[in-house]
Amino acid sequence: MMFSAGLDQYLILSAVLFCIGLFGVITQRNVIKVIMCVEIMLNAVNIALIAFSQYITPVTLTGQIFAIFVMVVAAAEVAVGIAIIFTVYRNRESVDIENFNILKW
Repeated sequence: MMFSAGLDQYLILSAVLFCIGLFGVITQRNVIKVIMCVEIMLNAVNIALIAFSQYITPVTLTGQIFAIFVMVVAAAEVAVGIAIIFTVYRNRESVDIENFNILKW
């Protein structure tokens, strides 16, 4: 017997992943963990995009193309974020988010 998930199961999975990522962004103090939680949130959005695409237009690949675009943006975001973290770590020797006040005005 083959299991086929419907749109609502994918959206529930997406919402749960997004909430886990949002909880991590709000509660974590380590900047690397915050970036990882943002990535979880972006992957939740990807799941929702692909699920809606399969539900609305099952023939075209619109959702998959948007998901690939989101992955490219996420990779660029991680590269810039890690570069900023390395620079701050060299100066402050900590990745605690409380020590990242040099980017504030």
